[in-house]
Amino acid sequence: MHLTFHELCAIAKENIRECTVEDVIGMRNSNDDFILIDIREDNEYNKAHIKGAKHIGRGILERDIHMFVHDHSKKLVLYCGGGYRSALAAESLQKMGYTNVISMDGGWRRWNALGGEIEVSPNHSE
Repeated sequence: MHLTFHELCAIAKENIRECTVEDVIGMRNSNDDFILIDIREDNEYNKAHIKGAKHIGRGILERDIHMFVHDHSKKLVLYCGGGYRSALAAESLQKMGYTNVISMDGGWRRWNALGGEIEVSPNHSE
């Protein structure tokens, strides 16, 4: 059986929790206790990212997550460009025993479309 990227993501989305960008904005506004993790590539994150997000790129997430998150029950919200890579990453972290992982559907693109707060690197512009 050969799966495409989108088919693989669709399967992952059946096994994980997702939230909307609006949900994350609401969690931030209500001071919900969670860690927002940007799993995009270094060059994507370095251009601009959601204000306050921790960066752990998708390529090293499984290897390095333990350095940033010690409590496997901590609420983690993952985002990427649109919600596909974060779905795969959420599924992977669940397999590692993280029990409160959520993928932000719509990702960076939806965040920007809604005018969410961002940080731009001094050496880059959008």
